[in-house]
Amino acid sequence: MPLLDTSSGPVAYDERGDGPAIVLLPSGAHDHHDFDELRALLPDDVRTIALDWPGHGESPLGDGPATAMRFAGIAEELVERLAPEGAVVVGNSVGGFAAGRLAARRPELVKGLVFIDGGGFGGRPPHVRAFCALMAQPWFLRRIYPAFSARYMRARTDADRRARDTGVATTRQDPGLRAVTELWRSFASPEHDLRDEAKAITAPTLVLWGRHDPVIPLKLGRRVAELIPDARLVVFDSGHVPHTTDPTGVAAELVPFCEHHLDSMPHGQGQKAQGGTG
Repeated sequence: MPLLDTSSGPVAYDERGDGPAIVLLPSGAHDHHDFDELRALLPDDVRTIALDWPGHGESPLGDGPATAMRFAGIAEELVERLAPEGAVVVGNSVGGFAAGRLAARRPELVKGLVFIDGGGFGGRPPHVRAFCALMAQPWFLRRIYPAFSARYMRARTDADRRARDTGVATTRQDPGLRAVTELWRSFASPEHDLRDEAKAITAPTLVLWGRHDPVIPLKLGRRVAELIPDARLVVFDSGHVPHTTDPTGVAAELVPFCEHHLDSMPHGQGQKAQGGTG
């Protein structure tokens, strides 16, 4: 994978195809392979760009703590450099936070926002801060992650199991262990709160959510859809990563959304499979 030099160090990214851009931002502890099955269902005349976060997959840890805010800055640099004309930006979990912040702060770069079980809208109640503090401890994260990932993935498919295994492997040792603990610490930060910025999001927004997500539950998905102007919510029978559980259903929503909002993408190429329910 090529490396993109950013202000906080190089990040690896995988680019496929030509045409208008779709940028894919994965969950923490995961890597760009979470999107493999979904990318295979997209039209040939789009360009997809998926990255590995610092300390994940093929990306080195880079400079500074691996915070959600740093990840959001990297996502902004990636879109600005690789898709300066703008892109549909798809983000899951911390990738959703990065995509949402980008849409609020750099609207010219985001032609459409697809927010999948994303963070940044839950606030900082005491139980959330306490859990984030625990997950920021390397000994605790390493010990709990096999059971934790099994619970949030609700694995039913080979792609689910691959994503679950990637999360466990990432958190077994540095640099992944360090990156994920620093990421969890940042989730309790006031900067990890997009609620006041949601009204600034003008990009067309599709909110996709797993009905059985125990980490960022569906009630928060409904809140996201209420806070972002004109957002549309679609619910899937999945855990935290709908696109590994039901890539055909996610493609059925994503392709027509991209056809409508990406310049020069031919219309009428959408998937016929039915996805989640609104």
